Amino acid sequence: MKESYKRFWPYIREYKFQFLMVLIGIILTVSATAATAHIMKPLMDNMFIQKEARMLYIIPLLLIGIYIFKAVGRYIQSVFNTYIGLHIVSRIREELLTKMVYMDMQFLYTNRSGELISRITNDINRIQYFVSSMMPELIRESLTVISLVGYVIYLNPTLAFWALIVMPAVIVPLLQITKRLKRLAHRSQEKNADIVTRLTEVFNNSEIIKSNATEQYEMDRFHHENDHFFKLNMKSAYTSELVSPMMEIIAAIGLAAVIFIGGNQVYKGAMSVGEFTAFLTAIGLVFQPLKGVSNILGRIQDAQAASERVFQIFDIHNRIQDGPLELNDTVKQIQFDQVILKFDDKTALENITIQIQAGETIALVGQSGGGKSSFVNLLLRFYDPLSGTISINGHDLKEYTQHSLRSQIAFVSQRVYIFQDTLAANVAYGDIIDETRVEEALKMADALEFSRSLPDGMYTMMQEFGANLSGGQRQRIAIARAIYKKASVLILDEATSALDNETERRIQNALKEYTKDKITILIAHRLSTIEHADTILMFKHGEIIARGSHQELLQTSVDYQRLSHTMVRE
Repeated sequence: MKESYKRFWPYIREYKFQFLMVLIGIILTVSATAATAHIMKPLMDNMFIQKEARMLYIIPLLLIGIYIFKAVGRYIQSVFNTYIGLHIVSRIREELLTKMVYMDMQFLYTNRSGELISRITNDINRIQYFVSSMMPELIRESLTVISLVGYVIYLNPTLAFWALIVMPAVIVPLLQITKRLKRLAHRSQEKNADIVTRLTEVFNNSEIIKSNATEQYEMDRFHHENDHFFKLNMKSAYTSELVSPMMEIIAAIGLAAVIFIGGNQVYKGAMSVGEFTAFLTAIGLVFQPLKGVSNILGRIQDAQAASERVFQIFDIHNRIQDGPLELNDTVKQIQFDQVILKFDDKTALENITIQIQAGETIALVGQSGGGKSSFVNLLLRFYDPLSGTISINGHDLKEYTQHSLRSQIAFVSQRVYIFQDTLAANVAYGDIIDETRVEEALKMADALEFSRSLPDGMYTMMQEFGANLSGGQRQRIAIARAIYKKASVLILDEATSALDNETERRIQNALKEYTKDKITILIAHRLSTIEHADTILMFKHGEIIARGSHQELLQTSVDYQRLSHTMVRE
């Protein structure tokens, strides 16, 4: 717990005023609780036994005043606790997402999206109690116990000894319970991440599920995860709910001792009825905050397990680090020099050497898994090569900041991403919407006509994953997004695979003028897409086995001849 507080302290210390208000609330609450016990003495002795008439007015007014103090104190504490907790949690949630978004692609590929979502939502919600309520509640309950224990010792030290002798019996089993709760909390949070992952897969792959009629299969898989989660939570409930009955039994033993011993003292005249009633009330009130302390210790384990999972992400170091330079000029030259890329023991690229100049169009071809996507991923700095160098305008790629580098590259991937926003916002993604530029980009991508036919034109809201568009329309929006960016490097990875031949030709013709001073890299399986490229690179098992123009390769490369026969000609 000490380590967790050290991690949260930079956040907590910024809320001095709020914590001061919480402390004021605690003092009011604790004082009112102690006063509730103390008022029992004049209630019994002065009002009922001595029958002092003025007490009929004083005691009820005092009682109302005490509970007003207590209510005000609890309200102040609750409001400021909530403010602290929600504000800190909001900040940590944003910082955690920022950390994840800026992590390298290796991290994002190897961690399930459901797991990451669970840490941002479920885990962070659990630590809200830890950073705001736990310490104030622990202070309030502890001060309440101390003040009431001090009060009962003041009233009758002998009776207080017999009443409180049972308290140490709580500690040993409570420590065992909290250890078990922490273990169960870790397992429960991991299982919650599995459930979020399963739900993410179900909703992201609804078309596949429907087309294969596997609804029941997915429900069976979800039932397995959900049932496991239920059983883990029940184990936590079985353990945590032991605290309450255990405390009540101990409290009953303590109260029984008080009634027996205190009753004897009242009979002997050593103690007044009022003193005994005040004592009995204070003892009864002691066990309530004691029970609260035990509940807090149980809840801490859950929050601490969640905080460990959250800070585990913060402690991961990004493999891809920014360089000191800003790439402000257009990209005039790209050079790969003896580049090797490996993933564990698998070689993705081997001794890649090539130089590309502005105005050139390079096409990457080859069988799936040959290294084409790895080539592009290195250029985008999703990964860094194991050896060799990649340079832009004479500087190593690693010398540039990632933001400035990627600002000069427009990338259309095989998987088209449409955001739940307007069509115009999708085209101008991350930039200010300029209607003229949006229309120009849509026109080049052969998407202007269909965009104007939408209900609200370019301001039509796109559904999740672009469900209200056809596959070809989604690809044209993605191409328009790349054009709008006005980057000096254009990468098209199967960017026209869903388009008919006529539409593809219109887009190619529109892009000729646009790309004449840019570096264009194409990955495609249509001859019509790549045959006009200045240079075609043929990849096989991570190596470039042939390079040249379409006509040159038809004359010199058997592999390319064989591949060209399998490619779509139109």
